[in-house]
Amino acid sequence: MNELFCFNLPKVKPDEVSPAVWAYVGDAVYELFVRFHLVAQGPAKTRKLHQEAVSRVRASYQAEILTLIQPLLTEAELEILRRGRNVKTGHVPNNTDIITYRHSTAFEALIGYLYLDGRYERMVELLKKTVEKSEDQSDAKS
Repeated sequence: MNELFCFNLPKVKPDEVSPAVWAYVGDAVYELFVRFHLVAQGPAKTRKLHQEAVSRVRASYQAEILTLIQPLLTEAELEILRRGRNVKTGHVPNNTDIITYRHSTAFEALIGYLYLDGRYERMVELLKKTVEKSEDQSDAKS
């Protein structure tokens, strides 16, 4: 499982990099997870895959996920969230507010920290909650 998630790259100690770096890595890991999940659901046109992926990686969706998983987190993970939420990026996208953006950054920081720390099983456990959320929403629309 390690080779799958780290691509056989040198280890990076998460405590030696900033929470902004955790979020940077977490953003990429989460987007790859979402894309893989969508492709695994079966054939679809790339335009539909892209639209669905965008809907799941937007800040408001990630902030909702954070609310969903927060009760499942350990004290140490809550501290990672706090540090990630306080990251000053210098900008906020036009399509969201500062609070939502900070919460999405906290979510990305947690995923990035777990990835960099090699805690893949825990990371996947939390990421699977994002899939459950999207499936629940799809069921509600039906």
